[in-house]
Amino acid sequence: MGCDTGAGNCGKHGWLILYLERKGIVQTKKAQLAFSLVAFVVIVMPWLLFCNGCQIAGLIAAVGTPTRSERKTVAEYNITEEQEQKILVLVDQPVTLNPGINLRYYLTKAFNEYLKARVKIPAENIVTYDTLSRFRSTRPDFSMLAPSQVGTALAANLVILVIIDDYQLYEMADTGYHKGFLTARALLVDCATGKTLWPELEQTRNIKVGFELEKFGPTAAAARLTAAAAHCTVRYLYDCRKNRFKIAEDRSGVGWTEWR
Repeated sequence: MGCDTGAGNCGKHGWLILYLERKGIVQTKKAQLAFSLVAFVVIVMPWLLFCNGCQIAGLIAAVGTPTRSERKTVAEYNITEEQEQKILVLVDQPVTLNPGINLRYYLTKAFNEYLKARVKIPAENIVTYDTLSRFRSTRPDFSMLAPSQVGTALAANLVILVIIDDYQLYEMADTGYHKGFLTARALLVDCATGKTLWPELEQTRNIKVGFELEKFGPTAAAARLTAAAAHCTVRYLYDCRKNRFKIAEDRSGVGWTEWR
């Protein structure tokens, strides 16, 4: 049996069409269709699979890569791994400092809120300010106690000690706005041993926060400063998202003296 579509078509499709025709398997048009199908399966399909495989691999890689908002700064000491332990925030305020507000209360409240919101410490594992205040009022020797002793007395396992160095709040004349700053030092203490767990290579971590303008009065200004101090401390104690790590009130960089 010959090719009834002309030499051009026979040459075009090659030996497969001739073979299919001579075997009487299919007619010429069907042979051409069969050849096209075989060519697609043998040549085109592997190429498509290869390309799609590359795209799928790229898609998987893209899906597996954290976005900017998901990238995290690794904790210097991760207290999220110790959520079952009880934590006390202990604020040490020098007697010479007269902030005009209960700064211990504001700082303790801010730290406790950050521990619950960011580190996910259960509320029942955080010693409240009222509990600490009652204990303080019953101990005339409170100022002589070590942080670990206070923590142990209140059934805490860890103490975040915050030592206030300075707090200033200025009202800008005839504007109602305030400028303020707060400096402190922080460390994490193990109540069982009395040893400092964090920071590892320093005695304390310096905290410097401040702002140029606050328009909602001194109470709001105090809340803003203490919240900033809490953030700038607690951010080192859990895997903080990179886009949350730095805040506008953070003044821990170079130029603190000039700015202040």
